[in-house]
This record gives sequence, C-alpha cells and structure tokens, in this order.
Amino acid sequence: MPFLTANELGSLLESAIATHSLLFGRATHTQILKTLQFPVPSFLSNHLVNMYSKLNLPNSAYLVLLQTPPQSRSVVTWTSLISGHVQNGRFTSALLLFSRMLKDRISPNDFTFPCAFKASASLRLPFVGKQLHALALKSSFMFDSFVGCSCFDMYLKTGLRDEATKMFEEMPERSIAMWNANISNAVLDGKPSIAVDVFIQFRRIGGEPDPITFCVFLNACSDALFLELGRQLHGYVIRSGFDRNLSVCNGLVDFYGKCKEVESARMVFDGMEKRNAVSWCSLVSAYEQNYEEENACGVFLEARKEGVEPTDFMVSSVISACAGMAGLELGRSVHALAVKACTEGNVFVGSALVDMYGKCGSIENSEQAFYEMPERNLVTWNAMIGGYAHQGCADTALALFQDMVSCGEVVPNYVTLVCVLSACSRAGAVQMGIEIFESMKERFQIQPGAEHYACVVDLLGRAGMVERAYEFIKEMPIRPTISVWGALLNACRVYKKPELGKIAANKLFELDPKDSGNHVLLSNLFASTGRWEEADLVRKEMKDVGIKKGAGCSWITVKNKVHVFQAKDTSHEMNSKIQQMLAKLRNEMKAAGYIPDTNFALYDLEEEEKMSEVGYHSEKIALAFGLIVIPPGVPIRITKNLRICGDCHSAFKFISGIVGREIIVRDNNRFHRFRDRHCSCRDYW
Repeated sequence: MPFLTANELGSLLESAIATHSLLFGRATHTQILKTLQFPVPSFLSNHLVNMYSKLNLPNSAYLVLLQTPPQSRSVVTWTSLISGHVQNGRFTSALLLFSRMLKDRISPNDFTFPCAFKASASLRLPFVGKQLHALALKSSFMFDSFVGCSCFDMYLKTGLRDEATKMFEEMPERSIAMWNANISNAVLDGKPSIAVDVFIQFRRIGGEPDPITFCVFLNACSDALFLELGRQLHGYVIRSGFDRNLSVCNGLVDFYGKCKEVESARMVFDGMEKRNAVSWCSLVSAYEQNYEEENACGVFLEARKEGVEPTDFMVSSVISACAGMAGLELGRSVHALAVKACTEGNVFVGSALVDMYGKCGSIENSEQAFYEMPERNLVTWNAMIGGYAHQGCADTALALFQDMVSCGEVVPNYVTLVCVLSACSRAGAVQMGIEIFESMKERFQIQPGAEHYACVVDLLGRAGMVERAYEFIKEMPIRPTISVWGALLNACRVYKKPELGKIAANKLFELDPKDSGNHVLLSNLFASTGRWEEADLVRKEMKDVGIKKGAGCSWITVKNKVHVFQAKDTSHEMNSKIQQMLAKLRNEMKAAGYIPDTNFALYDLEEEEKMSEVGYHSEKIALAFGLIVIPPGVPIRITKNLRICGDCHSAFKFISGIVGREIIVRDNNRFHRFRDRHCSCRDYW
C-alpha cells in the first residue's frame, strides 16, 4: 500500500465500517502503525475505536482507547466506544464504559446520552435511566430533541408511563421522533387504542406524519384489527404522496394480511414500483396467516426467481405454509435452502421446521430439528409436544413435557397445556389428564380455557366415559364451545350413544347451523345404530335448509404432482391398474383374515352392497395408486380432508403388514402411522 495521509487513512477506516470488512480495517490499522509516528492523531484513534466497536470487537476497541494518551481521549472517543457496544447489544458494558468516561472527567454530549438511555431501556433499568435524566438536566442537554426523545423512550420502555407523560407535556418542542416513540411504545405495550389516540392528537396540532409514523400507526391498526381505520389511513397515505414509499407500502401489505384482506395486500404489493425482501416476506406471511398456503409457497418461489435472498422470517413463514398443506417435499427443499442461507440456526426457523415435520408425519425429522437447535423457545417445545401428540406418541409427548418443566428453560403456557391434555386424551391417560387440568391454575397460573375443556371432554369421551363427559360439560363455568360439543358428539358416535349424541348435535346446530360436518356425524351415528329413518331425516333437513355435505377426498403427492381421489373414483388415467391393485389387495386381505366393517357404509343397503361401498373409499384408492407408483421402501403419505373411516383404518393395518410398507395418513383430526399391522394411534382415536 503506498504512503497515505492521515485523512486518507481515516477515510479507509470509514469504508471498512461501511462494507463490514474487518480484514480491510485491520490492514488499514497496520498501515497506520507502520507509517505514522506514535501517538497517532486523535481523530484517527477515534476512527479506530469506532471501527472496532461497530464491527463487534469491543476488546480491540478498548485496547486502542487505552493506548491513546489520556489528553487525546475526547468525548468523541468514548461515545464511539459506547455506541458500538449499544449497537451490538452489549448494554451492560456500555453503561460501565459511560461510568468510566465520567471518572475520566469527560462530560457526555448530545450523542452520548441517547446511547446511554437506550442501554438502560434495553436492560429495563429505570433507576439508571432516572440518574441519566438528572445528569442530562444538569448538563443542559435535556431539551435537545435527540436526548429528550431517547429519555422519553426510555421511560416508556421501562414501564414508567406516568413519568413519560409528564416529560412529554413539559417538553417545549416535541419532535416527530418523540411522537413516533409515543405511538410505537403504545403498540409494543399492547395498547393499540392509546396509539390511535396519540396519532389523532398529533394530527390535531397540525403534525405531519413521516414514513415511521405511518408504519407504527398501521401496526396499531393490525394489532387491534381496526380495518376501517387502516383503510382511512391508506387513503391519507395516497393523498400525502407516501404511497410510493417502500416502508409504508410494506406496512400496508402486512396490515391487510393481518386483517384478513389478502386481496388488498396483493393489490398494494402489485402496485409497488420497488420491492425488497421485506415486501416479499410480508406477502408470503399474509397468505400463510390466512390459510392460503399454496399461494404463500407460490409467492416464495416467485421471490426466488426474482433473485430475492431468503431471510429468516421469510423462510419460517414458507415452512409454516408447507406445514399447513402437508407439503413435506417442498418443506424439505426450503429446509435445504435455509441450511444454505445459514438461517436454520435461527430459533424461529428451527421452531417452524419442528412444527412442519411434525405436521407432515415425519416425526424423526422433527426430533432431529428439535435436538439440533442451538437455542429453543416456548414455541419450539410446544411444536415438539404437539407433534408427538398428533403422531400418537402420547407417552413421549408427556415425557417431553416433564423434561420441559424440570429443565426450567421455559414456562408452559396456554398452548402447551392444550398439547399436553391432547396427548393424555390420545394415550387414554384419564387420571393424569384430569390431574393436570385441575392443577393448571395453581401449578402454572393458567386459567383453563375452552380448548382445555374440550380436551377433557375428548379425554373422557375417548375412554368411554360419555355420560361423565356430559356431566363435566354441564358443570363448566364458561359457555361450551363448538369444539366441546363436537368432542362429545364424536364420543357418542364411537360408543353408539344416539340420545346423548342428539343433545350434542342440537347444541352444535345452534352454534354453527351451516356446518355440514355436524349434521353428517349425527346422521352417521343414527345409521351406525340402525336408526335409518332418523338418519334420513337429518339428511333431509340438511337439504331443506340448503346445507351441502362437503365431498370427501384423499390426495397423494408423487414427483411434485398432487393426485386427488374421491370415493368410487374411476377418472384417473391409471384407473385400470388401480382397480387391479384394489382387487389384489382385497384377495390378500381376505386370505389374511380381514372382514370389511360394513357399519361404515352408512346406507340402508344389502350386506353385499355395503361391502362394495366401503371397498372404494377415497383413501383406499389413493393407497392403491401409491403402491403402484411409489418405489418400495419409501413411506406412502396420504392426506384426507375428513376423518379416516374405521374400515379403512382396519384395512390399512392389514395392508401395511401384507406389502411390508409404512403408510402415513393425515386426516382432519390426527396422523395414523401404519406399520407391521399396527397403527400409531393404538386403535384409540
């Protein structure tokens, strides 16, 4: 490197910071030591301290400061060191350095105070913040807009809203940054209505919003689902000329997505002149949050074609979309992309992977993702426990819950106990489930909600204690929900309790009169107990009020193509081979001792016709197709939009043993993993 002046070397250090190039910064430092006499000019020492601090090498930065003669250490030197620590999340060290600066008789300036206030706010240390406030008043910096705003923000973030309000009112001049801090902290505190009131107050005094104001106000509207208010703001954004601002448009996409207005989110996205990774991530998230998983994955693939680098939030959103539609192969592809992009270690991505593999029936991959995570949060634990419960590994789910409680890493929440009670239900662990439910409030300080009560009803119902489940419902302190009565109706179907089932069904008709599933379940209950007239009457009532039964279907993915089948389906291009496979399976099952359960035909037909009826259910056709096209040794994964019928469940157990294949069925209630003539649900479903 040729000889350079001190000013040129300072410019090189600034370039190293801008490009995040530590190697370039160290090379420049070496050149300074080689070409300049000691001590180096004070402004270069400041540059070096700033460079090492910003690039997260605090020890090197502090060493440079110590090597700087005391008379050359200025407030700029110390502020560079403190701000670097704050920027890299070293808040405690930042406050210690601030204290050492004061001991060196260096007075803080209008750049030092905001860093110190941010550190105390991040550490939630209001008493330190108050001391800084007093020092800022004494130093006559309190009415500087940046210092005042950072102090105000500190009071809000440490929960001292009264002090913050008093300070806000006493400020002679309130900057836009202070108003934005007021609105954003109200949103962060979960008080969107206060945020709206502050915005209105700001507009009444003639304040002109900037992009940050619009974004935080949109956050308030999305958190509280203030759709109309957000739409009004959208109009104001257009009138103000901010509809071309990238951050504001991203905020609008996110707002409409959270308010379930996906078409509006797409409209804003399509109208954007410029997009960044946040824009694409917001749209992917909007689709995923509104259960439009295929569109979410489509947008993600579109983003990749546009050359957008995946972020951890985008990856976690698209993995969640894969989980929602049981897209295992696409989920694996995204997982590979996450590894390539070095985002798989992120706790949100890792949690999404645990959840996705669990919901796609690959519990081994879910376990691997769980145990390989460098850190886990509550969502991770809940996803793993829920995955075990849905897979029928109830004992493992309960053991993991005990590990979670004993390790003290996280504290169980509302969702955790829903997963645990669900596991108890599937394991038939009635006593344990009741004990956990009754100890929720005392042991975990969690008030039981509708989902917990539904789990207990399901727990009792599955164990055959149908009457006790009904008594439990009658004693509930809250109004029973659809899930509670639905659990009772299903128990009545399994244990053939038509009278009690009728009570549960009538309650469901009151709560959700348009849901065809409840009518069909009651009709099937009557049909399975031979009460054909009542079954026909329920179906006639459905027809009279215009309720249509959703068609049952099963689908299977082969080579990135989804093949969908309905009962008695003969439309597939490989139908002749499928029929041959079905006939072959019937003969082999009959030889193995299988007898069709004609109760699941659910029509008043002759016995022979009933046997034909259950033989062509959609899941059987999908399985026959899978056996033809999927190579040996590869699990066959089938998804069904309704609950798998009892006869198909029995048949799949026989077939898994006959063909020596693993068959995984995901219905609308749980997973069934068939291997060696056994199912993971242990026939308790």
